[in-house]
Amino acid sequence: MEPRIGVYVCHCGSNIAGTVDVEEVVRFAQNLDGVVIARGYKFMCSSPGQGLIQNDIKELGLNRVVVAACSPTMHEPTFRRACQEAGVNPYLFEMANIREHCSWVTEDGKRATEKAKALISAAVRRVYYHQPLETRKVTINPNTLVVGGGIAGIQAALKIADSGHRVYLVEKSPSIGGHMAQLDKTFPTLDCSACILTPKMTLVDSHPCIELITYSEVEEVSGYIGNFKVKIRKKARYVDEALCNGCGLCQIKCPWRADSEFDVGLGKRKAIYTLFPQAVPNVPVIDSEHCVYFLKGTCRVCEKVCELKAIDFEQQDETIELEVGSIILATGFSLFDPASIYQYGYGRLENVITSLEFERMVDSSGPTGGSIILKDGLHPKSIGIIHCVGSRDKKYHEYCSRVCCMASMKFAHLVKEHLPEVEVYEFYTDIRSFGKGYEEFYNRVLDEVTIFIRGLPAEITDIAETPEEKDKLIVQFEDTLAGLQRRLPLDMVILSCALEPQPDAEAIARLLNISQSGDGFFMEKHPKLDPVATMTDGVFIAGCCQGPKDIPDTVAQAGAAAAEVLAMISKGSVEIESATAIISEKICTGCQYCKLVCPYGAISFEEENEVCRVNEVLCKGCGLCVAVCPSDAISLSHFTNEQIVAQMEGMLI
Repeated sequence: MEPRIGVYVCHCGSNIAGTVDVEEVVRFAQNLDGVVIARGYKFMCSSPGQGLIQNDIKELGLNRVVVAACSPTMHEPTFRRACQEAGVNPYLFEMANIREHCSWVTEDGKRATEKAKALISAAVRRVYYHQPLETRKVTINPNTLVVGGGIAGIQAALKIADSGHRVYLVEKSPSIGGHMAQLDKTFPTLDCSACILTPKMTLVDSHPCIELITYSEVEEVSGYIGNFKVKIRKKARYVDEALCNGCGLCQIKCPWRADSEFDVGLGKRKAIYTLFPQAVPNVPVIDSEHCVYFLKGTCRVCEKVCELKAIDFEQQDETIELEVGSIILATGFSLFDPASIYQYGYGRLENVITSLEFERMVDSSGPTGGSIILKDGLHPKSIGIIHCVGSRDKKYHEYCSRVCCMASMKFAHLVKEHLPEVEVYEFYTDIRSFGKGYEEFYNRVLDEVTIFIRGLPAEITDIAETPEEKDKLIVQFEDTLAGLQRRLPLDMVILSCALEPQPDAEAIARLLNISQSGDGFFMEKHPKLDPVATMTDGVFIAGCCQGPKDIPDTVAQAGAAAAEVLAMISKGSVEIESATAIISEKICTGCQYCKLVCPYGAISFEEENEVCRVNEVLCKGCGLCVAVCPSDAISLSHFTNEQIVAQMEGMLI
C-alpha cells in the first residue's frame, strides 16, 4: 500500500510558535514526498487536536501520521492511541520533537525553523518505511509481593489485601514496623507513634489475604510483569512460630545480653528476644552470635523453661518460592552516621547523640523509661539541636532530607515537655516547615521559648576556656543573623541526621533491574507523572527508598503504588512493547555480548543450541544488544537499518 502521510505541527501555545515559524514549517511539510496533508494547530495533544488527526485518517485515507510537537516521552502514547482508535496501526506513527530539541534550545527563530524542517523531513522519511507491529498482552498474576515492612509496606499491603487479593509481605527484621516503630511521637500532631502504628501492624498479622514473612530476604527474582518468580530466604529463628504463644518466659530466664538494635545501642536485650514489646509477629528469635549454646554448646535455659517446646536449635534457613504479578519495594532508609563528621565529636564526646538515639531515650518504653539523662545519670540543663547533619552538604549529601527541621522542632517540644526549665537551642540553615500544620507547629515551638540560631556549628569540643565551660560541650558557631562568632556551652547535643539509602539498595536494584539516582535512592519512571513506577514494568517503589519524605507523604505514596497494582490486577492483562529485538539463530555465534549489556535481563543463552534468545516481554527495545553484536545477528523491530538510514537522509535537507 502506497504511504499516505499526514503531518501535524503543534504550536504548543508559545513554547514552539514563539520561536519556530509554524506556518513556514507547515508549507515545507506539505511538499514532502508521500505527504497528503500538513496542518498546524495550537495544541495537538488536546481532544480537538487528536480529533483533527482522526478525521483526516477517515476522510483522506491516511495510513501514516507524523506529529511535530514536544517530547515523545510525554505524548507518543497519546497520539498512538488516537491513531489506533481511527484504524491506523499505532506503530505507523512517528513523532518529531521540535520543542525540547529545537525551540527551547535557541532564541534564533530562523535557525529554529530550519531545524524544525529537518526534524520533520527526517520523521516523514522514516515513517515511510514503518511496518505495522502487533500489540501483545500478558496476563497478570493477582498475587503481589511487598518488600519492606515499615509503614510504607504495611499501608501498601493493606490497601491491596483489602480488595481481596493475596499479598506476601517480606521483612528482613524479626518484626514489621520499621523506623516508625522507634519513634516516640509524630509531628505536627504529636500522636503517639506506637498508638497509630500498632493497630495497622496487628491488622497485617491477622489479615486473611496477607502472608507475613519476617526475618527473611529476597534472594532471586526472575520473570516479567504479571509473572515474576521470587526466591526468599527465611532465616532460622530457632523458635517454632506455630507453637510459640509469646509468653516471654524464655527472655526473662535467658542470662545472656547484647546491645539492642531497636534501642540503637542505648539499651540491652537478651540473646533470645523480641524486637520491641508490640512486635508483630510476637515471636522471639535467638541471636546465634550471642547465644552461648551456639558459641560454646552450653546453656539451653530457654529450651528448658518453654512449656510449649517451641525452642528448636536444629531449625535451618529455608527457601520460599513465590509467583507474583507485581512487586512493591518499600525498603525504607538508613540513618546517616555522623561519626564521619569528625568535628561534631559523635562517638568521641559523651552526650553527643543522634536524632534516633534521642527518640529512643525520650520514649516511655525506651532504655531510660522516657527520662532525658546524660551519661552520668543527671538531667541536662541545656541542649543544642543541630539541623542538616549530613544533608544539604556537598561533602556528604546535597539533598534535603525533608524531615530534619520538623523532627528537630519536635525534639525541642519534647524536651520542654519533660524538662520545662531546660534551655533549648536550634542551630539551622533554613527552616523548612512545608507540610500541613507544620508552620503552625514551628510557631508553637517558638512560643515555648526555644532559641533558634541561624548558623550551623563549625565544631563541638570539650576543651574549656572559661570556668563556665568546664565539663560542658562547647559548640563553636557563626551566628549569621548577628554576624558574630560565638561559643556556647551545653550539656547535650542532638544531631538531626540525614536520611540515606539502605546499605543494600544497590544489590536490590541489581536484583530487580531498576535504576538508582545519583544519591543512591531508587529512581522512579517519571518524577512528576509516574512517581511510583520504575523502568522495570511491574515493579513499583514507595516511601523513603525513593527519596526522603515524612510519614504522610510515605503513606500517600504507598497508597499510590497499591492503586497502580490494583489497576493492573483488575484489568487482568497489560500491553507490552512490540518494538523488541530479534535474534537470528542462523547468524548468532553465541558470544553472549548481548546478554552482558542488556539492562533488562531480557536475553538468555540456550546451552543446547549455543545461541542467545530474547524474552520479548522483558525487552524494552533499547537497542544496546543491536549495537554490541559483532555478528550483526540482532535486528530491532521499529528501528530497522532502512528506517534509521532514511531518517538520517531526511535530516540532510
